[in-house]
Amino acid sequence: MGGRGTQVLGYKRDGFFSVFDLGSQWCIQEGHFHPGGLFASVGQMGVGFGISTNSSSSIDHDDTKPPYTNLYMKYVSSTEGINVEESLVKKKKKKKKKKKKKGGLELRIKVENPSLRRLVSGAVAGTVSNTCVAPLETIRTHLMVGSSGHSVMEVFNDIMKNDGWKGLFRGNLVNVIRVAPSKAIELFAFDTVNKNLSPRPGEEPKIPIPASLVAGACAGVSATLCTYPLELLKTRLTIQRGVYDGLLDAFIKILQEKGPAEFYRGLAPSLIGVIPYSATNYFAYDTLRKAYKKIFKQEKIGNIQTLLIGSAAGAISSSATFPLEVARKQMQVGALSGRQVYKNVIHALASILEREGVRGLYRGLGPSCIKLVPNAGISFMCYEACKRILVDKDDEN
Repeated sequence: MGGRGTQVLGYKRDGFFSVFDLGSQWCIQEGHFHPGGLFASVGQMGVGFGISTNSSSSIDHDDTKPPYTNLYMKYVSSTEGINVEESLVKKKKKKKKKKKKKGGLELRIKVENPSLRRLVSGAVAGTVSNTCVAPLETIRTHLMVGSSGHSVMEVFNDIMKNDGWKGLFRGNLVNVIRVAPSKAIELFAFDTVNKNLSPRPGEEPKIPIPASLVAGACAGVSATLCTYPLELLKTRLTIQRGVYDGLLDAFIKILQEKGPAEFYRGLAPSLIGVIPYSATNYFAYDTLRKAYKKIFKQEKIGNIQTLLIGSAAGAISSSATFPLEVARKQMQVGALSGRQVYKNVIHALASILEREGVRGLYRGLGPSCIKLVPNAGISFMCYEACKRILVDKDDEN
């Protein structure tokens, strides 16, 4: 190519491109450099650039090395149909996915029905939380009715002396049978009502009071109405040692001696006590969760944080409604051991206040908080964890 011309780009069958400028051809061959202007040779594996003065003689490439000949870049032929940027993006995504898997094994069980997911999660939460605090629940019940002492240590020593360690878990099976469906109904009702009443972002509130307050009250009422007879059986089995051989025996004897109405003794104070307790508990829990998300700017809350938030909510609600709980327990016991029979919750509260003073209304508050606070925290933590395990799709978070 001796003549000077204006050709800028030439194509060779072997896949190389040659760029001509200033009318002279430049190329790089193995070991030699041929001057004549500015050149750029592009191949499937690399790009070379060189600048030199005009000369008719050849210069050994090892002696005089043109600048920029060491610049190389990977080139993919367009005939292969590969987009380099897309390949890099795909590689990055694969790396991110691999990093996510390294975080640990996550259990996921596909349950398409959302109502079933909530019910199962609530049942598991109730079973685990109440089994963990069963000894505290036994001590709390004895303190409320004053059957084994007037302090935690007195009640504990009396139980250990008469029944041993098994006495601390007396009635726990009945409690689990009661709590599993009760907590399932309660948490299911709360989630369902709260979801329907809560306004979406940008919408006006559907009701003039917080949705979680109404949802909590509905949850407590629903669970109490469905499972109250089991609550009464559990209380009788805990207090009346040796009278009943088990849950079925207690049910038959009470039915024969007192009739069906006996299973709902104390229902009115229970409902009166449950409504403020449940409403306060779920309202506090929902409010604390929202505050945590806002303060720490996190959408997801971990298990430990859920445990602490649920425990705080349980402490608030149990302290506010404890006198009603005392009246309910004493009404459930009835006329056992010559005890006074109360006509209604007002009569019970007034009689306890007259006989024992304000302290009588808060008898057992300490062990009650010790039991209810972790119970609420464990319950909420297990519920949220189960909801993450039971998902609609395999990849749902």
